[in-house]
Amino acid sequence: MNFLPLDTLRLHWQALAARAQPLRVLLVLGGLMAACRATGHQEAVIPLFLGTIASALAETDDSWQGRLRAQLVTLACFAVAAFSVEALFGRPLLFIVALALAAFALTMLGAVGARYKAIAYATLILGMYTTLSADHAQAMPVAPPRWHEPALLLAGAACFGVVSVLWSALFPAQPVKAQLERLFHVLGDYVQYKASLFEPLRDLDIERKRLALAQLNAAVVSELNATKEAIFSRLGPRAPTGRIARYRGLYLIAQDVHERASSSHDDYRALADTFFHSDLLYRCQRVLALQGEACHRLAQSIGRREPFVAGSQSVQALAELRSAIAHARSQAVPEGAAMQRAALLRSIEALARNLAQLDGQLAGASHTAHPSARLGRTDMSLFDRSPQSWRDAAARVRRQLTPRSPLFRHAVRLAVALAVGYAVMRSIHAKQGYWILLTTLFVCQQGYGDTIARMGQRIAGTAVGVVAGWALIELFPRPLVQSALAVAAGVVFFATRGSRYLVATACMTLLVLLCFNQVIDSGVLIVPRLVDTAIGSVIAGLAVLLVLPHWQSRRIHEVAGAALRNAASYLRAIAVQYREGASDTLAYRLARRNAHNADAALTTAVSEMFREPGFVRPRAGVALRFLIQAHTLLSYLSALGAHRMQVPEGPRRAVLENATGQLVQALERLAQELEAGAVDVADSAEAAQSRRALSALGEADGAPDDEAEAALRLVRTQLSLLWLQLDALREHAQAWLAPEEGAAPAEGAVQAP
Repeated sequence: MNFLPLDTLRLHWQALAARAQPLRVLLVLGGLMAACRATGHQEAVIPLFLGTIASALAETDDSWQGRLRAQLVTLACFAVAAFSVEALFGRPLLFIVALALAAFALTMLGAVGARYKAIAYATLILGMYTTLSADHAQAMPVAPPRWHEPALLLAGAACFGVVSVLWSALFPAQPVKAQLERLFHVLGDYVQYKASLFEPLRDLDIERKRLALAQLNAAVVSELNATKEAIFSRLGPRAPTGRIARYRGLYLIAQDVHERASSSHDDYRALADTFFHSDLLYRCQRVLALQGEACHRLAQSIGRREPFVAGSQSVQALAELRSAIAHARSQAVPEGAAMQRAALLRSIEALARNLAQLDGQLAGASHTAHPSARLGRTDMSLFDRSPQSWRDAAARVRRQLTPRSPLFRHAVRLAVALAVGYAVMRSIHAKQGYWILLTTLFVCQQGYGDTIARMGQRIAGTAVGVVAGWALIELFPRPLVQSALAVAAGVVFFATRGSRYLVATACMTLLVLLCFNQVIDSGVLIVPRLVDTAIGSVIAGLAVLLVLPHWQSRRIHEVAGAALRNAASYLRAIAVQYREGASDTLAYRLARRNAHNADAALTTAVSEMFREPGFVRPRAGVALRFLIQAHTLLSYLSALGAHRMQVPEGPRRAVLENATGQLVQALERLAQELEAGAVDVADSAEAAQSRRALSALGEADGAPDDEAEAALRLVRTQLSLLWLQLDALREHAQAWLAPEEGAAPAEGAVQAP
C-alpha cells in the first residue's frame, strides 16, 4: 500500500485547516448527532443543530480572547431571543410587535462593526429557529417542557462556541495565513491584468479595461482590509514576534505593491500611438506580468509555509527594459514630434523606476523572519477602526438613525417585512408557516440587486433540496445513513454559503428534511416548505421595492463626493512627503487606504446600480464614465505616491506646491458640489492662474538622471494629468446632475459591468 508522504499530509492538513469553519461544523454536528443517537434522544437533534448553525453564523475571525468575549455576548443575546420568543409564542399581537422592534434594533446594531453585525443577524436567525422548534414541539405526541427547546438551542450554540474558542487558541495564526494567501492571489490577478494595458494597439478599449481594473481593485481593497483586521485582532500591547510579525511585514509589502501596481504614469493611448513601432510597451508588459506571477508564487509559499524565492526573471526583464529605453533615447525622431516623444519617454523611465521598486518590494518578502517593504521603515503600526468605548459604539448607531442612512432604511424594511410575513402566516393558517419568516429574513438584503438574486436562488435551492431530500430518504431509509447525510449537508452549507448560495440553500433544506425525518415523516413538510419559501421570498422582494427603497442611483453622487474628498486627502498627504521626505507613516498609509476604500465603494455602488430597475437609473452611462475617470485619477495619484522623495526648495517647487494646493481645493470643491447637487465646470481664478504657471514651468538644466530633477518632472507631469482628469470629472458630474429633460442617455461607450 502506498502511503502519502508526510509533506503531502501536512499540506492537506493545512489546506483543511484554512477552511476552518466547515471543519468545526463537522466536528460539532457529528458529535451532537452521535450523542443524540447514543442516548436515544433523536428529538433533540433539530434544536441542537439549529443552535449550532446560528452560533456558526455569528462567528467572526478573532484571537481566542476576542472570540471568547464574542461568544459570551452571542450566548447572552441568544438567550434573550430564545426565551423571549418562547414567552411570547402564544401571544400574536405582542409577538409581532416584539419581532419588529427586535429586527430594527438588532439591524441598527450592525453600525457598531462587523462583529456586532454578525451577532445581531445570528440572533434574529436564532429567534426564527426558536419559533420552528416551538412549533415542532407542539406538534409532537408528547409535548416537552416549555423551556426545553430554547435550552437545547443554547446548548447547541454553546457547543460550537467552545470548539470555536479552542480552535482559535490551537491555531492562532492560521486565519491570518489563509487571508494573506488570498490577498496575494488577488493582488497577483490585479497586477497581471494591469499588464494588459501595455499593449501598443491603437484600437485597444482602454475604458473597458479601466472598468475591469476598478472592479479588480475593489477586490484587492476588500482583501487588504480583511487581512489588516485579522492581523490587528492578534496584536497585543507588545511588539509582535514570530509568525504574526512576519505576516504584518507581508501585509505592509502588499500595501506598497498595491500602490505601485495601481499607478499610471501617462495616458495609455498616447503611449501606444507614440511607441507603436517599438517594443518598449511589450517589455513593460512582460515585467509587470512576471511580477504578477511572483505575487501568485508568494501566495503559494505563504500557504505552504515555505521560503519565498523571488527569482531572477523579472530582474533580467528590467535590465532589458532599461536597455530598450536607452536605445529609444538614442534614436533620431522628426523635430515636430521630438518634444512629445521625449516627455512620454520620461514617463516610461519613471515607470521603469517604479517597476524596479515594486520588484524590490517583492524581493523583500524572501526574508523569512522579518520581511520589509522598505529599508528604514520605522512606523509599522495599524489603525484600529473598531469602537474604542461604549460611548463610541452608541455614537456610531446614533449617526445612522436617519432616513438618509441605508442601514436605517434596511432596518425599517426588515421590520415591516417580518411583520407582514407573520400577518400573512396567521391569516392563511399555514402549517409550519414560520418558514415564511425565516425565508424573509434570509432573502431581504440591504441592496435591491442582492435581494432579487437571492429570491431566485432561494426558491430554486429549496426546490433542489426538497427533491434531493425526498430521493435520499427513499434511497437510504436507515436513520444512521440519514444522520450522516444531514451532517454532511450542514458542512457543505457553510463551505458554500458565501460563494454558491443556491447550493447552500439546497443543503440547508436537505439538512432540515433529514433531521425532521428522524422524528416524524418529513414528507409532510415538502409542500409547505416550497410554498412558504415562495411566499417569504415574494414578501422580501416587495419590501425592498416598496418600503424605503435604497436606490444607489439616487445617492451615488454622495459616494462619488466621498471618493473625491478622500482623493484630495491622499494628494495632501503625498505633498507632505515631497516636502519633508518619504516616510511610511501611519497618517500617510491611512490616507492612501481611505482613498482606495472610497474608490472601491464607488465601484461597488455603480455595479449595484446596474442591477436596479431601469426607471431609477436614467444616467447610468454617465455614472459609469465618471467611475472610470475617478479610478484613473486615483491611478495618477498612486504614481505620485510611488515616487515619493524630498525635492529641493526653489521656484519650481513653489509652483508645484501651489498647483498641488489648488488641485486639492478643486477636488474638495467638486466633492461638495456633487453632494449639493450642482456642479460648476469653471476653475476659480487662483486655480486657473496655478494651471497656467504649471504649463509654463520650464525644464531645468540639471542632468537627466538627477533624482531631484526626475522627481520634479514627474510631479509636473502627474499634476497636469490630474487636472485633465478633474476637467473630465466635472463634465461628467454636470451631465449626471443635469435636469431630467436634459439627461444624457444611459448608453455610453462602455457597457454595464
